[in-house]
Amino acid sequence: MRSLLHFTTVLFLLTCSVAYAADDDGKLHIICFGAHPDDCELQASGVGAMWAAQGHHVKFVSVTNGDIGHWREAGGPLAQRRKSEVEKAAKVLGTNVEVLDNHDGELMPTLENRRTLIRLIREWKADLVLSPRPNDYHPDHRNTGLLVADAAYMVTVPFICPDTPPLKKNPVFMYYEDRFKKPYPFHPDIVIGIDSVMEKKLDALFPDMRIFATHWFSGDEKSKKSQRLAHGYQFPEDVHWQAADHRLVAAANTNEVWKI
Repeated sequence: MRSLLHFTTVLFLLTCSVAYAADDDGKLHIICFGAHPDDCELQASGVGAMWAAQGHHVKFVSVTNGDIGHWREAGGPLAQRRKSEVEKAAKVLGTNVEVLDNHDGELMPTLENRRTLIRLIREWKADLVLSPRPNDYHPDHRNTGLLVADAAYMVTVPFICPDTPPLKKNPVFMYYEDRFKKPYPFHPDIVIGIDSVMEKKLDALFPDMRIFATHWFSGDEKSKKSQRLAHGYQFPEDVHWQAADHRLVAAANTNEVWKI
């Protein structure tokens, strides 16, 4: 089964390469969008590391600066800390990263933000674009998906953002995996095993446990344990409850899954 999935993935990438490759080096340009610093790293750092090792051009974009994504600190210092964390992760993965200066929790699908994403996709000469689906518990996740969807066709239209040359061909757009059932559940079209780069992904996400450490929990052991049990997950005690449970599950998954 894994061999079949691997073959399908290789065939998919070869098709993209022949049809869309933007540079004379024949390498793909992949751009991944997430709402917050660490979203792309969770969803796509395995394949990002694999592609980067093959010479493809990979960029992660956080559409907000993550400045309220912590229970204890916020504002400029947190935004700077999270930006620093994903920049360190990019060095481990061999990828590029950019963090946009929009406030966490306040992202809106405005024309200005759509134009920003159109320019980013064009400037990267993207062959493949990854993003969350536009249905999610978090408004920033929903609106990131909506912004990418609204930019998808417009990247080829010459007279919007005329300061940035339009793409001659539309990229392939795909969604990250999620667990949401409404309006319809996620069904994967492509599954990529990332066993070979799992250690690199974990090194990028957990270099000193700062990228997740204490991000969500209030600090007391009772609260941490109750939140853990509410999620229904079991983890080794040596995790020390330093990471949000659903994020650890995503990081420990040895497949990365997408939908067209």
